[in-house]
Amino acid sequence: MPMELNPSAYNLPARVKLRVVGDNHIAIVKLIKSRIIQKDATKIVEISRQIQAVEPAMRVSLVCSSAICSKSLALLQREGISVQIEEL
Repeated sequence: MPMELNPSAYNLPARVKLRVVGDNHIAIVKLIKSRIIQKDATKIVEISRQIQAVEPAMRVSLVCSSAICSKSLALLQREGISVQIEEL
C-alpha cells in the first residue's frame, strides 16, 4: 500500500489526499464517483503548484477514476501532471 502524506506539510487543506508513488514523486488522489471537470482540474493544477513551491524538484501525478473530461486531461498534461487511472 502506498504511503499517505500529510497535506499540511505543503500548506494544503486537510481534505486533500496525497500519496507517495516514488522518489520525488507524489500523487494527488481524487477517487470520486463523479466526473472530474475542468474546474476540478484547475484546482488540481493549483495544488500541484503549491507542492512545487515547497519542493521544486517534486513530480506530481493525479490518481483518479476513469471519469475525467478530455479538456481536463489536456489541461493536466499541459501542466506536466500525469494521470493514473484506478478503479473505485
